[in-house]
Parts: sequence; structure tokens; C-alpha cells
Amino acid sequence: MRHGKDHKKLGRTASHRRAMLSNLVASLFQHKQIRTTLAKAKEGRRYAERCITFGKKGTVAARRHVYKFIPQRKIIQLLFDDIAPAFAERAGGYTRIVKLGRRQGDGAEIVILELVGYEGAQLEKQHQAAEKRAERKKRREEDEKAEAKSAPSQTGEATQ
Repeated sequence: MRHGKDHKKLGRTASHRRAMLSNLVASLFQHKQIRTTLAKAKEGRRYAERCITFGKKGTVAARRHVYKFIPQRKIIQLLFDDIAPAFAERAGGYTRIVKLGRRQGDGAEIVILELVGYEGAQLEKQHQAAEKRAERKKRREEDEKAEAKSAPSQTGEATQ
């Protein structure tokens, strides 16, 4: 029987579990999508949805309540100013769990925990990262060409 069992222990002490879930939820709000195990995602989803509900209230008391769980001012500001208003018309179900398969090492079920409606945000980040990589590669090639042009003239001067 599972009477009175309202959470999973996740193989951690109470303080470690609380810190881990706080960091997991903060990362979810910051990146809009995270990769984790199924058990952690299911447990983290409870806290994330509760925080978003407090964010929708928008009161100082709600802000303080969320701050007790996630003591990071930038994340709280992001939650209350950007994320919660996006869910103003939604009555729950702010997160989604997408199963990816099993992890190679230990066979744990790996999932993506994401905020509903922010699927494009992750694609934009990947696109921006690809653009940055292409720009760095182009700059590196230009620097190498410039060094190749200047290097023979310097060696020629040294031998004279």
C-alpha cells in the first residue's frame, strides 16, 4: 500500500532532493526545456507547475513563496514577467514530458521536460548556435589566410 507517500525519494536525502529539484525547476524556467530522467521529470513537474500557478497570481506573497523554493532573483523575475503571463489563459498542464529512450550506461529512461508553447525557443537557440559556429569558422579561416600571407614576408625579411 502507498498510503501517505506523496513524493519519490529519488535515492537522496531530503536536503539533497530539495536542492536538486530547485535547480531542475530553475533550469527549466531558464532554458524552457531540459533533458533528465523520467523519475526526476515527474517529480520536478509538480514543483514547476505549482511555481507557474503562483506566478500567474503575481502578488508579492506569491513571489516570496516561490523564492523560498527557488532563491534566484533572475529566475523569479523571468517566471513572473515572461513565463507566467504566457500561461494566463491556461488552467494547468504547463509542462510536457517527451520520452527519448533509455540511457546507455544504466538503462534509465531519459526524457525531455519542456514548457508547453516554448518548443520554438529551443529551435531558435540551436539556430543561433549554428550561426555563431559558422561565423567563428569564417573568422578563423580569414585569420589563417591573413597569417599565411604575412608569415612568408616575415621569414623572408629575417633571412636577408
